[in-house]
Amino acid sequence: MASPILDDPGINIVRNPDPIFLINRGLAWAIILAFLLSVMFIFYGGLTFILSGGKEDKVKTAVRTIRYAIIGLVVTLLATTIISVLGRIFGYNFLGEIIDFNRIFSEIRTIIDAFTAGGGSAGRSL
Repeated sequence: MASPILDDPGINIVRNPDPIFLINRGLAWAIILAFLLSVMFIFYGGLTFILSGGKEDKVKTAVRTIRYAIIGLVVTLLATTIISVLGRIFGYNFLGEIIDFNRIFSEIRTIIDAFTAGGGSAGRSL
């Protein structure tokens, strides 16, 4: 009898210990984490700005938090996009076969689908 945990598509690290797969899965998680942290800090900065009460030092701190969160989000998106586009333009994968952006984006889609699929997936652990 097959284990439901091993048959879960979100846990294919157990089934596929390929190092390239693990690196791409890790990068996919890092991109998702960077995006989520950026969004959280934008909201935190906005809330801090609203609750600052007009105090100049708190307003500056809130604006700085929002600014750095947006810069972090842009850097994350640009880093992945620029390397992928340059690789396609020059027909050369600059980072070798270790980092395959198509696989990373595929992993991101798989991770997001695991969290949004079928109603009962909220308790899944990846």
